[in-house]
Amino acid sequence: MKITISEVQAGQRLDKLLLEAMPTLGRAGAKRLFASGKVTLQEAGRERGRRVSKGDVGRAGDVLSVEVEPGALEGSAVPDAEAPLEVVLETKDVLVLEKPAGQPTAPIEPGERGTLANALVARYPELVGIGFSAREPGLCHRLDTETSGLVLAARSKEAFEILTRAIKEERLDKRYLLVCSAKDLPESGTIEIPLAPHPKDRRRVYPCVHPRDVERYDPRPARTTWKKLEEHGGMALVEARAGKASRHQIRAHFAAIGHPLAGDVLYGGPTVEGLGRHALHAHWIAWGGDAKVAAFTVSSPLPGDIAGVVGKQGEAGEG
Repeated sequence: MKITISEVQAGQRLDKLLLEAMPTLGRAGAKRLFASGKVTLQEAGRERGRRVSKGDVGRAGDVLSVEVEPGALEGSAVPDAEAPLEVVLETKDVLVLEKPAGQPTAPIEPGERGTLANALVARYPELVGIGFSAREPGLCHRLDTETSGLVLAARSKEAFEILTRAIKEERLDKRYLLVCSAKDLPESGTIEIPLAPHPKDRRRVYPCVHPRDVERYDPRPARTTWKKLEEHGGMALVEARAGKASRHQIRAHFAAIGHPLAGDVLYGGPTVEGLGRHALHAHWIAWGGDAKVAAFTVSSPLPGDIAGVVGKQGEAGEG
């Protein structure tokens, strides 16, 4: 993409000019383009351009050139063959993937790399055009960046419609393992607290416990069930189910009942030595099958960092 600097634009910072021409890029996206040397300036009267920094300025008649990958400006996931991708199950209809903690499920900024979605379109280009949006190719649901475990993707539009409808209707069996304080935690239970965007902190969701909060914030219904599997050193290993699993649902629900997840400092959870993230792992996905998409069941072992909190280091990684 080329931008010829006008008289009015002369003397303005180049990153500002870039954002005016490509507003969907965002500041972070523009910063990455400058940092990676993909923005050059050809000064009036010169044959070749030079790399520039975001704070540089141009003169009237200079040409700003930007190297942008196809689809990046539209927000689609850019193929990235170097992004981690572990395929646990592959059929003609579905893919079940093992997402490590720390890897985002899908890009937020245009041109972002390293996410699960970037890895997917690099290896399975047929997923382009399938999904909720161009940046979520084939993905039937998402996990928080620091949540590890199984993610389901569909390889056809028909399979995507069937499986996302099953998630919405809670007919797809998704289970999670988590660790929280064992003190006063019942053996099992159900949490039905509606959730809304937090009114003061965009990083969190807000459990609307009181009727006045429900009236004020118009939250979405959310239901989480759980059973305690075992205890170790005052911590409980819990299996939870959340059929629809809206953003941060399990984390916010357990915080709302006074049992925030180990390591989940955002929701008031205790810090734990050796655990650098919240203790939540998507460990089970099962589909009973229908005439279009065959049945499958996939499980994932507890990762070592979470296993260590409940004294299960020797079992981590076993199938």
